[in-house]
Amino acid sequence: MLKNAKIVEGSRAVAEVVNLINPAVVSAYPITPQTHIVEDLAKFKADGKANYEYVRAESEFAAASIVLGASALGLRTYSATSSQGLLLMAEVIFNIAGMRLPIVITCANRGVSAPITIWNDHQDAMSIRDAGWLMFFAENLQEAVDLHLLAFKAAEKLKLPAMVNMDGFILTHTYEPVNIPTKSQVNKFLPKYKPKAGDYLDVKNPRSLGCFAAPSHYLEIREELHNDLKDSKSLIKSEFKRWQEVCKVIKSVKSKVHKVKSQKIKIIDLSLVEYYGAKNPEVIFIAMGSVVGTIKDFIEKSNDKIGVLKIRTFRPFPKDEIIKILSKAKYAAILDKSVFLGEEGILAAEIKSAAYNKIKTKIQSFIIGLGGRDVTADTLKEIIKLVKKKDNKAKFIGKI
Repeated sequence: MLKNAKIVEGSRAVAEVVNLINPAVVSAYPITPQTHIVEDLAKFKADGKANYEYVRAESEFAAASIVLGASALGLRTYSATSSQGLLLMAEVIFNIAGMRLPIVITCANRGVSAPITIWNDHQDAMSIRDAGWLMFFAENLQEAVDLHLLAFKAAEKLKLPAMVNMDGFILTHTYEPVNIPTKSQVNKFLPKYKPKAGDYLDVKNPRSLGCFAAPSHYLEIREELHNDLKDSKSLIKSEFKRWQEVCKVIKSVKSKVHKVKSQKIKIIDLSLVEYYGAKNPEVIFIAMGSVVGTIKDFIEKSNDKIGVLKIRTFRPFPKDEIIKILSKAKYAAILDKSVFLGEEGILAAEIKSAAYNKIKTKIQSFIIGLGGRDVTADTLKEIIKLVKKKDNKAKFIGKI
């Protein structure tokens, strides 16, 4: 592990690693609970500790438009937002992906209105899941830091934008020990951004980006974006492992076991996903974000044969890795902090589609934590009981 670990607020940790990454342009509009990230970035600039151009925008739509324009000129760019701010960006979010601009945005996940909520769930990010972005979800602050480096590396290599999701307040305002990489480590993993001629606007090499497409071309252009996003898995895996090597952390391995108070815990890290729990689980929870930490703590205190599958990369969707892990369990309880209204949890719908006719595991959708509702050990105990019943309907869990 790195030697310079320190206790730091999540937003500050993200701001520090973004500064080390050294984007040319940062533009954002403050919105709770993202605000501390962009405040810290603004202060770095004001104090002479940053080289980027910091542009104050009048709205999230404007902020996204500013980084779009800067990226189209061949510059490394960054922004951050949350909830309604991301929804206001939506038009530009789709344009960024369609123009193949490697912009990175942090989404401090927060529920969407109405009614108004400032607390965490994943409905904001899930609302733009089909825009064509790489989408990562952090379990803790260390992962949030690491995923920002991975996001910039993957985005710039693949010419695809990337979004790093971290749970609002739970991660953005929490203090944890974090290994902030050194500048030399960042530079070793992520060199200066030098796009190829023809990939950006240049008066000496004129071209158009995001121009009008007739029916004779639009379908093929969207197919190319679809295929490139789907095929990005191998690069993300290799770069994830390379970053671990640069940081001299414990390398991602197919399987390892360690002992906790109640039982032996098996860990299977497949980069896009991570399994944590019993060697031969009866029930597997599937989740994204900080709730995975809660589930791990629950598993360590339990004598039951249970495990948790963490989805680290939601786009591209790691269906093969998910099926490989779920096939070992009798029951799979998918814990969504978002809902496909009128149907079930969004993650559940995607996993059921991927698993159809491939495994015998019973897969059930549970919607949890909406609007910041606490997910406790009692919540998880209730889910274990419900997933073992014959009923397979989606359920909202954790009601008061």
